[in-house]
Amino acid sequence: MSSDPDKLIKKHDQLIHSEMLKVTSHVQRRSHDWMINTLMLEGIDVPFKYKRKRKYKTLEGAQVNLTYYRDNEQIAGFDMEVMTVVRIKRA
Repeated sequence: MSSDPDKLIKKHDQLIHSEMLKVTSHVQRRSHDWMINTLMLEGIDVPFKYKRKRKYKTLEGAQVNLTYYRDNEQIAGFDMEVMTVVRIKRA
Protein backbone atom coordinates (compact mmCIF):
# COMPACT_ATOMS: atom_id res chain seq x y z
CA MET A 1 0.00 0.00 0.00
CA SER A 2 1.59 3.26 -1.07
CA SER A 3 0.59 6.60 0.36
CA ASP A 4 0.41 9.63 -1.88
CA PRO A 5 1.57 12.79 -0.05
CA ASP A 6 -0.97 14.94 -1.93
CA LYS A 7 -3.85 12.82 -0.63
CA LEU A 8 -2.51 13.05 2.93
CA ILE A 9 -2.10 16.83 2.72
CA LYS A 10 -5.65 17.26 1.35
CA LYS A 11 -7.06 15.28 4.29
CA HIS A 12 -4.86 16.91 6.96
CA ASP A 13 -4.07 20.58 6.35
CA GLN A 14 -1.41 20.67 9.13
CA LEU A 15 0.92 18.36 7.17
CA ILE A 16 3.98 19.64 5.34
CA HIS A 17 5.67 17.77 2.48
CA SER A 18 9.33 18.33 1.56
CA GLU A 19 11.43 16.59 -1.07
CA MET A 20 15.13 15.92 -1.68
CA LEU A 21 16.28 16.74 1.88
CA LYS A 22 19.76 15.48 2.81
CA VAL A 23 20.08 13.56 6.10
CA THR A 24 23.14 14.64 8.11
CA SER A 25 22.45 12.47 11.18
CA HIS A 26 20.26 9.41 11.83
CA VAL A 27 20.01 7.96 15.36
CA GLN A 28 17.94 4.89 16.27
CA ARG A 29 17.27 4.02 19.91
CA ARG A 30 14.99 1.52 21.62
CA SER A 31 12.07 2.70 23.76
CA HIS A 32 10.06 -0.27 25.05
CA ASP A 33 8.85 -2.17 21.94
CA TRP A 34 9.59 0.69 19.52
CA MET A 35 12.66 2.04 17.74
CA ILE A 36 12.66 5.84 17.98
CA ASN A 37 14.35 7.33 14.91
CA THR A 38 15.68 10.89 14.96
CA LEU A 39 16.88 12.63 11.81
CA MET A 40 18.79 15.87 11.46
CA LEU A 41 18.63 17.42 8.00
CA GLU A 42 21.06 19.69 6.18
CA GLY A 43 20.24 23.37 6.79
CA ILE A 44 17.49 22.63 9.36
CA ASP A 45 18.09 22.90 13.13
CA VAL A 46 14.99 20.99 14.24
CA PRO A 47 14.98 17.19 14.77
CA PHE A 48 12.58 14.99 12.79
CA LYS A 49 11.26 11.99 14.76
CA TYR A 50 9.36 8.84 13.88
CA LYS A 51 8.77 5.35 15.33
CA ARG A 52 9.25 1.92 13.79
CA LYS A 53 8.92 -1.61 15.19
CA ARG A 54 12.41 -2.69 14.14
CA LYS A 55 15.81 -1.22 13.34
CA TYR A 56 16.37 -0.09 9.74
CA LYS A 57 19.38 0.70 7.59
CA THR A 58 20.85 4.11 8.37
CA LEU A 59 19.68 7.06 6.27
CA GLU A 60 22.75 9.18 6.99
CA GLY A 61 23.93 10.87 3.78
CA ALA A 62 20.77 9.87 1.88
CA GLN A 63 18.22 12.20 0.33
CA VAL A 64 14.67 11.71 1.55
CA ASN A 65 11.12 12.90 0.89
CA LEU A 66 9.22 13.62 4.11
CA THR A 67 5.64 14.33 5.11
CA TYR A 68 5.51 15.70 8.65
CA TYR A 69 3.87 18.11 11.09
CA ARG A 70 5.19 20.48 13.75
CA ASP A 71 5.02 19.42 17.38
CA ASN A 72 6.42 20.45 20.75
CA GLU A 73 8.16 18.12 23.17
CA GLN A 74 9.26 18.86 26.71
CA ILE A 75 12.83 17.73 27.42
CA ALA A 76 14.44 18.41 30.82
CA GLY A 77 11.89 21.14 31.51
CA PHE A 78 12.43 22.94 28.20
CA ASP A 79 9.90 23.11 25.37
CA MET A 80 11.55 22.04 22.12
CA GLU A 81 10.12 22.13 18.64
CA VAL A 82 10.26 18.78 16.83
CA MET A 83 8.86 17.56 13.55
CA THR A 84 6.85 14.34 13.72
CA VAL A 85 7.25 12.33 10.52
CA VAL A 86 4.16 10.68 9.04
CA ARG A 87 5.73 9.39 5.82
CA ILE A 88 9.37 8.95 4.78
CA LYS A 89 10.78 7.67 1.50
CA ARG A 90 14.26 7.67 0.01
CA ALA A 91 14.44 10.18 -2.86
